[in-house]
Amino acid sequence: MNRVTKWAFTTAMITLPLLVLAEDRPDLFTINRIKTEAFDNSKVMDHMFYLTDANGPRLTGSPGYQNAADWVVKRLKEYGLANVHQEKWGPFGRGWTNTHFEAHLLEPSYAPLIGFPLAWTASTQGTVSGQPMMAVIKTDADMDKFRGKLKGAIVMIDAPKELAFPTTAQGHRLTDAELSAEALASEPGSRAFGPRPPGQPALSPEEARREREERRKFREKTGNFMREEGVLLAISYGQSGEAGTVFGSQGGPYEIKKALAIPMVALTPEHYNRIVRLLDHKMPVKVAFNIQNQLTDEPPTVNVVAEIPGNGKKDEIVMLGAHLDSWHGGTGATDNAAGSSVMIEAVRILKTLNVKMDRTVRIALWSGEEEGLLGSKAYVKEHFADVETMKLTAEHSKLAGYFNYDNGTGKIRGVYLQGNDMVRPIFEAWLAPFKDLGANTISIRNTGGTDHLSFDAIGLPGFQFIQDPMDYSTRTHHSNMDTYDRIQSGDLMQASAIIATFVYESAVRPEMLPRKPLPKAQPKKPEESERRSTSE
Repeated sequence: MNRVTKWAFTTAMITLPLLVLAEDRPDLFTINRIKTEAFDNSKVMDHMFYLTDANGPRLTGSPGYQNAADWVVKRLKEYGLANVHQEKWGPFGRGWTNTHFEAHLLEPSYAPLIGFPLAWTASTQGTVSGQPMMAVIKTDADMDKFRGKLKGAIVMIDAPKELAFPTTAQGHRLTDAELSAEALASEPGSRAFGPRPPGQPALSPEEARREREERRKFREKTGNFMREEGVLLAISYGQSGEAGTVFGSQGGPYEIKKALAIPMVALTPEHYNRIVRLLDHKMPVKVAFNIQNQLTDEPPTVNVVAEIPGNGKKDEIVMLGAHLDSWHGGTGATDNAAGSSVMIEAVRILKTLNVKMDRTVRIALWSGEEEGLLGSKAYVKEHFADVETMKLTAEHSKLAGYFNYDNGTGKIRGVYLQGNDMVRPIFEAWLAPFKDLGANTISIRNTGGTDHLSFDAIGLPGFQFIQDPMDYSTRTHHSNMDTYDRIQSGDLMQASAIIATFVYESAVRPEMLPRKPLPKAQPKKPEESERRSTSE
């Protein structure tokens, strides 16, 4: 390499990073306006009130979900967004709503029981009462053991749970050490996929999928067995709950072609354990339940979509979204009215400030997330590509990026790159103005479980933010405690400002966000062809 060439090469290597930094230097004037609107004139908790207290739980296909979707349409129109509509997808299956629930311990002394029915299970024929019996079924041998013995029975289907005294706080914010660890890449060749009990090997994503499928099949087999045996009602404890918290989701299939599950109830473990102890001591026990559920065959299922039209590059799109649906034990506050409220607030901020953006901004609030990302998968297939064939639509090349919020009330602490190293310097620049608000961690890692995966699966830039866990896993996720009161308003204000900034910067950036190589087509596995995905 001669001296002139060497000088030119060295100059280019020095200049290139400076050009990248200059291109993605954040617009601090606009960000200041965004922060001021987000912090001084916030409406995010007003959105939370209407989605939770006013509309209640929002199970996909239920009247509660449809009422919430109608409210979102009304609110987005009031804020002046364009092309506000509900986009249908499906067919889905049964709509299910609980309309009445009573649970009582009558003998040996009266006590109300804390719990709720599991989704997609049947009503009781008025009030049913009697002495429950233990019928823990974990294997095929257990079914043989109880065959012919359960007709007309109220059965307790879980072994009692010993509750350890809590010695740590239920809620938690990420420490500097934890954020530093989150910023590190996974070890090459790592097969870890979620936590595993001590002594058990880590699972690959495919192994984890097979394990979930095996559990689902056995649950379905157990449900069919109890229905065929004539079980009157099944009672379980609320998974990992305690102190009055009941975790629970679905107890039967939502697919119309499958038989509806028998009435099933989840109780708080303290109440469940009391009944078991009474039975163990051979004392007379009497319980009573009255459960009434409303069923609808093939109700309409919709996503809510709206836009702020761009200028100059209006055919190019920046998307932001969250899932609007929830489970039914609480009012779906942290999962995920929080995300929906933040996204509504982000577009309100941008519209209120009347900032000029080259690209069109599109908000989408999804249904069917809890049943396997169904709403966002259907939208992505319709608009961008079919993940099974990877046949791309014309719109695929027009999406700059998608931003998602779905990990509870916790404030944003950074962002997952989803394996896309090319966006690292861009996101570092955009997060810099929020370092003093606790958001400065960039993680190359993938994170799962929510709707950005529908976009990432077809090679589109889809991102979920790193959030403080708070009491999401310990108290609110899919539980009766998932209510408005568990929301931290300051966290949602911070998140609204950050997401509005990311959307704004994406919409005015000269180039769209860089993309990873297109993934290979993902044909359905045989068992997936037989049924739709359900949440675990």
